[in-house]
Amino acid sequence: MTIAGLLLSAALAAVLLPAWIEDMRRSGLVRENWRARVLAFPTGALLISVSLIALAPLAVLDDRADLDLLEPDLMRWSGYVLGVALLGLLDDMLGRGSAEDAPRGWRGHARVLAGGRLSTGAIKAAGAFGLAAFAVSGLGREWAGYLVDLVLLLLTTNLFNLLDLRPGRVEKALVLLLAGVCIGATTVLPLELLGIFIGPVLIGAYASLRERGMLGDAGANLVGAIAGVTLIVALGTEARAIALVIVAALTLYGEFRSISTAIERIPPLRALDRVGRLES
Repeated sequence: MTIAGLLLSAALAAVLLPAWIEDMRRSGLVRENWRARVLAFPTGALLISVSLIALAPLAVLDDRADLDLLEPDLMRWSGYVLGVALLGLLDDMLGRGSAEDAPRGWRGHARVLAGGRLSTGAIKAAGAFGLAAFAVSGLGREWAGYLVDLVLLLLTTNLFNLLDLRPGRVEKALVLLLAGVCIGATTVLPLELLGIFIGPVLIGAYASLRERGMLGDAGANLVGAIAGVTLIVALGTEARAIALVIVAALTLYGEFRSISTAIERIPPLRALDRVGRLES
């Protein structure tokens, strides 16, 4: 197995993303970020597009030339990754997406529903549940294992959405998670399986850090889905259960407290969060 998907999608992203981001800005597809800078939005849609473009030659060569370029399980997980990214895009386009006053977390969207208003976030949550339930079915797990996988996938995706409040934060979190999992489990399976989605995220991180583009929910969901699938495919039963406890605790904290405030209070996390970011 190879990391052809990672290499090709990253190369395409390096070529296509700069021009596409500028075109979004010229077309008025922009939004102000936390510092009132006007950024291309949502660049997460561009990352999805690059992945799909890279998939075209890889899929044909993988089947017709028998080059073993794609992991067979990509068929299972790509539905979830692309599905939740597109649900995030729905939220970006019809909801208030990454706006500072947008409802965040389950409590925020529950309040919107209780007020009789359309909550694209609630639609996103329901759709993500269906996609996750479909993705983890047929893995041969017992009921307990099935529920751990289902909840871990959903909560990890949601956690990365909660993290997406500063430029480059979710991309850095993904890199740290991939490094920790791949080293700890002595495997490169996540890179082989999900490389076609990881490549554009890594290249697109530069635009996020330099405040040229904003991922939006489409991008945050994409990155969160990659992270969730990584945990499921690379970790054993006990490790997945431990990961679920950690992710659930962080999610619960994010529902009631400010993750950004917590990061600012912890010097190592604050320093890491600011690496590569514009400070003026």
